[in-house]
This record gives sequence, C-alpha cells and structure tokens, in this order.
Amino acid sequence: GCIVDGKLYPFGDIARTENCFRCSCSRDTIDCCSLFHTPIGYDKENCKIIFNKKTCNYDVVQKSDPSKECFIYSRV
Repeated sequence: GCIVDGKLYPFGDIARTENCFRCSCSRDTIDCCSLFHTPIGYDKENCKIIFNKKTCNYDVVQKSDPSKECFIYSRV
C-alpha cells in the first residue's frame, strides 16, 4: 500500500484521505490532488477563512460573527 499523512492505504484509488486529498496509489508511485479550492476573492478586512475537514472545503465567515458566511468572489 501507500502511506499518506501517516496512514496506510491499499493500492488503487483513494477517494478521500483524512486531509481531503484524492490519490492514486500503485507499487511505483502515489499521485494526489486536493479536493478543495482556496478562496482568494473575499472581503479580507471583515472576513476570515476556516478549513472545514467535514466538507473538505474552506468556509469564509465574518470575523465579528463566525456564524455568518461571507460572499466569495473567486477560488483557486
């Protein structure tokens, strides 16, 4: 198998690791890509980003009230 972030996975496709990556594991290589996109276009003065491991995504919330979401203009 392959070890990703300290955890052993069997050979083949890994749909989702504990840290939100999709991987392909073979005897010779392991290739991974992220399942999330990082917000870059949002109100940085009034909002902050928080990584949500449950959804494998970043939440953008108000600094003054994290229960309220902020509008996101773009992600990469």
